[in-house]
Amino acid sequence: MSKKIVVLDGYPLNSGDLSWDSLRALLPNVEIHERTSAGDVLSRCADAEIILTNKVRLSAETLRELPKLRYIGVLATGFDVVDAVVARTQDIVVCNIPAYGTRSVVQLVFAYILHWSNAVASHAVRVRGGAWTQSQDWSFWDSPLHELAGKTLGIIGFGRIGQQAGRIGHAFGMKIAAATRSSKIVDYPVSIVPMNELFSISDFLTLHCPLTPETRGLVDATHLGLMKPSAYLINTARGPIVNEADLAVALDSGVIAGAALDVLSGEPPPQSNPLLQARNIVITPHYAWATVEARGRLLATAVENVRGFLTGHPQNVVN
Repeated sequence: MSKKIVVLDGYPLNSGDLSWDSLRALLPNVEIHERTSAGDVLSRCADAEIILTNKVRLSAETLRELPKLRYIGVLATGFDVVDAVVARTQDIVVCNIPAYGTRSVVQLVFAYILHWSNAVASHAVRVRGGAWTQSQDWSFWDSPLHELAGKTLGIIGFGRIGQQAGRIGHAFGMKIAAATRSSKIVDYPVSIVPMNELFSISDFLTLHCPLTPETRGLVDATHLGLMKPSAYLINTARGPIVNEADLAVALDSGVIAGAALDVLSGEPPPQSNPLLQARNIVITPHYAWATVEARGRLLATAVENVRGFLTGHPQNVVN
């Protein structure tokens, strides 16, 4: 029997605007599921040597029930959905997709920043509602408008995405500051400062660090209390980096001016999540990664990862 590829949750990557043909060209036996519940993983993957997954978890217990499995391709950069340690003990190669979404994620970061600085949406709503036609003046604005030049962009997590955020911020004339444990060489000025200082000096603080035991709950009441009342928090990294209850209190009490989050601790979030009702917050549905261009790069790399495995030269191996 020929090798079998099973895609467990293909819909987020390809809802119909991309093509799976390049994957099907690798092997004749490809089974693509839009979504897979935890209870269906074993039955769908029983004969699979290759599994591609985005958010469907492959736990140690599941891996031990799949003796034919030899390759797991994670359709994302983060690979915490797979028990990579157990996979290694079972001679299962695990590969991820690095760097595919850098430009798209940073684009959303600055969409948030410009949303606050120029208030485009709220003013457009006012114009559509007749406020300009009824105005006594040729120009009006309902809230202060701000230039980014001279403001401080603080960055936690100074890898590819964090460095690109700094590069774009510098192009706007912003001061760039970062908290990082390792030295970085970039083509623009950046101040490396201690974590507490970064919270205190930032006008916009953007998170680009991985979720680790050290970063879980990093943004808590103590750190939020160090921020300027005029400052904004941005999280396009991982939801649990932020203590959501503490952030809701900080927003509702005016400790900081606002927040924008593309990720939450539970996705989709339960209605009980306190941030859904908090003041001065923008929440988007974990879509920073999802531009057509970024998803196209992701799919192309996923196919090349599988090709590398099949030819004995695996790439982007994480275990």
